[in-house]
Amino acid sequence: MSFRKVVRQSKFRHVFGQPVKTEQCYDDIRVSRVTWDSTFCAVNPSFVAIIVEASGGGAFLVLPLHKTGRIDKSYPTVCGHTGPVLDIDWCPHNDHVIASGSEDCTVMVWQIPENGLSQPLTEPVVVLEGHSKRVGIVTWHPTARNVLLSAGCDNVVLIWNVGTAEELYRLEGLHPDLIYSVSWSRDGSRFCTACKDKSVRVIDPRRGTVVAEKERAHEGARPMRAIFLADGKIFTTGFSRMSERQLALWDTENLEEPMGLQELDSSNGALLPFYDPDTNVVYVCGKGDSSIRYFEITEEPPYIHFLNTFTSKEPQRGMGWMPKRGLDVSKCEIARFYKLHERKCEPIIM
Repeated sequence: MSFRKVVRQSKFRHVFGQPVKTEQCYDDIRVSRVTWDSTFCAVNPSFVAIIVEASGGGAFLVLPLHKTGRIDKSYPTVCGHTGPVLDIDWCPHNDHVIASGSEDCTVMVWQIPENGLSQPLTEPVVVLEGHSKRVGIVTWHPTARNVLLSAGCDNVVLIWNVGTAEELYRLEGLHPDLIYSVSWSRDGSRFCTACKDKSVRVIDPRRGTVVAEKERAHEGARPMRAIFLADGKIFTTGFSRMSERQLALWDTENLEEPMGLQELDSSNGALLPFYDPDTNVVYVCGKGDSSIRYFEITEEPPYIHFLNTFTSKEPQRGMGWMPKRGLDVSKCEIARFYKLHERKCEPIIM
């Protein structure tokens, strides 16, 4: 019997994570303790942004990537929100623009100076007011400039024109409960959401309608996430009825049964998926775990192939993910994570 039939051939079999040296970490950062399942960290080729503890309002740090080592207590923050910041997202078309959603019910868009902050930034470029409860999700449109989506605890999804600060689309009544996650499709024509009512929905924002819906995508009551893959399939993470953590792959044309479903373990942290469309690898980081598992998504069954696990000693409070154009390809990097500990941020190179 030939060896080939036993082991599936994969060019990613030898991808492994490598934490950087201590002096290349960002140290002495008071990472936010707010109980919200966002990543708490956003990265682009110029800056790393981290939501931090702040007295009297909400703030986040924006550090130039090269500013490693110990971060001074008096280092300036972006601190215009009057309530804790829950989510941040860098604009994909401009590395100096970042959006933040907060418990103060507003979304703010900030312009970061060329070399980072020299004094606290309190004045946003634009304030987007339209939610009646806290805003837990902000995500930029992948292809259109100045288009930002926000989702709040009022179960409303708003799509903004940031240039004019007006609502382009207001999607009410589509979600009966809290929205856990939102992900744009690759061309930005649709987005998918995971909701507390255990449904995954595919929504066409222009028509304001649900194009496809899968009820009880994961049976468990804990938070789930859904992300669009490049070919239009949807990858979800959630919990089974027995509180086992699960991963699933769905075909949006037929949501009756998942194409693939895997159970991982019975930990209780929400699983945050990160997807690389170039390699078709999904990285799954559990909040409070100390590992990053990664899987290759392929066209042939069982569709989700486990590749490897990066393990470390410290649990992660959040995770940032560098876009492909910020990687050092001369060192064969295919992904870079920014792992948040209680007091520091540690880059991990794949």
